[in-house]
Amino acid sequence: MAEAGHGTKGVFELLSGWRRTRENLPFKDRVADAYSDVMVTYTMTSSLYFITFGMGASPFTNIEAVKVFCQNMCVSILLNYFYIFSFFGSCLVFAGQLEQNRYHSIFCCKIPSAEYLDRKPVWFQTVMSDGHQQTSHHETNPYQHHFIQHFLREHYNEWITNIYVKPFVVILYLIYASFSFMGCLQISDRANIINLLASDSPSVSYAMVQQKYFSNYSPVIGFYIYEPLEYWNSSVQEDLRRLCSGFTAVSWVEQYYQFLKVSNISANNKSDFISVLQSSFLKKPEFQHFRNDIIFSKAGDENNIIASRLYLVARTSRDKQKEVIEVLEKLRPLSLSKSIRFIVFNPSFVFMDHYGLSVTVPVLIAGFGVLLVLILTFFLVIHPLGNFWLILSVTSIELGVLGLMTLWNVDMDCISILCLIYTLNFAIDHCAPLLYTFVLATEHTRTQCIKSSLQEHGTAILQNVTSFLIGLVPLLFVPSNLTFTLFKCLLLTGGCTLLHCFVILPVFLTFFPPSKKHHKKKKRAKRKEREEIECIEIQENPDHVTTV
Repeated sequence: MAEAGHGTKGVFELLSGWRRTRENLPFKDRVADAYSDVMVTYTMTSSLYFITFGMGASPFTNIEAVKVFCQNMCVSILLNYFYIFSFFGSCLVFAGQLEQNRYHSIFCCKIPSAEYLDRKPVWFQTVMSDGHQQTSHHETNPYQHHFIQHFLREHYNEWITNIYVKPFVVILYLIYASFSFMGCLQISDRANIINLLASDSPSVSYAMVQQKYFSNYSPVIGFYIYEPLEYWNSSVQEDLRRLCSGFTAVSWVEQYYQFLKVSNISANNKSDFISVLQSSFLKKPEFQHFRNDIIFSKAGDENNIIASRLYLVARTSRDKQKEVIEVLEKLRPLSLSKSIRFIVFNPSFVFMDHYGLSVTVPVLIAGFGVLLVLILTFFLVIHPLGNFWLILSVTSIELGVLGLMTLWNVDMDCISILCLIYTLNFAIDHCAPLLYTFVLATEHTRTQCIKSSLQEHGTAILQNVTSFLIGLVPLLFVPSNLTFTLFKCLLLTGGCTLLHCFVILPVFLTFFPPSKKHHKKKKRAKRKEREEIECIEIQENPDHVTTV
């Protein structure tokens, strides 16, 4: 789904470049013009996608889900690039040959003459017509009659650049920035394990009840001692009490010590401790459930305790997950440094470890991606102000998606941060052609330049983002909270990018630099220079010179 946004962007841009070529040119020249117009930018954006996700697929990423996702993205980007560069281009060549020889683009048969079509029903005329029956020759630029192109040129461009519309766009952006900033202030890595479960799973009901009524208690933590230990030693007993302090313990050790104290039995050596444990303590009905918590081994006539387990429950506040992660961070180093060798585990720790790393690693990838964008834009300078506007636009879209995502109750988990990395590339993919066309335009005013940019790239951007958003609809029918999170993030990505490309940038670019006055001065100077040049036409007779 994520690759669909970049792949269809290349298809629509190349198709738009093909339609902008003149139909009276040979099809080879049309293909060459379309590729020269589109593929340089598309190659750069594909390289950016590949490098960004390549860092996520590298050994530096220690989250397997992120690594697999980024590996699939890299393979998809390569296959898509070669598809655009080879197969789709071949389809354009084939379509150009059919069009030049007046063959039908679908049925590949010769298009009948106008006289023949006039004698046929309307449906037949509609199916078999190539759109040029009313004129004796093909128009040089039929793309101007495309309904999206016509709408942008005749209606939308005039409306969005109207002086009375601009104040409302500024107010809209201030509202957008306010909500984004408010959402960014509420960011937290409070990832919910429920998001990993299917929405109709019974585990969801259990987790919701547990969070609602028993959220002040941590999961039951298994405390596993995996080597022989001198439990009868007072120093070992003190170490165990210190490790279990702060927890509500379900422990055979504590119960056994209490049993010895109540029964007034002394077990200060190994043989007495194990003998009383096996012959008396574990045979009482109220303590028989501890048998599965102690592993005995027999070497000759001597019994040994080679492993045992306890259960711990921590009392936590409302932010249970964060506190449990802190407990893990404290207990795990102690398991390596203390004299008692132990392991702490609960099945939910797998997800907590996953979420504990889900923010740091992808954020580093996103940071490297931003740094890479800066390096590429400053080394491959098309226009300094164009690079500056691109960075501002991408930052605005990224912060907007991040803030609105938080306000929409999307947790900051691995999926949402991967979507933020994708947002970076998606925004560059759509804003860069529009901005660079604007800054390099030579029209007299900024308004004319932004109109020209929208006419050239607006159709491809609108088609791609619309296709991308329509492609998200099936995600709504997948019974998974994780998929719904993906839908929310990608919907915000497409919506914020569309808002910037068609509303915010067309208005703000008419207020701020780059100025177009120097283009006007250059045009006047060239016109004056042409007027002063004396053109001399040399006829076949060298003595005959005509001054024009």
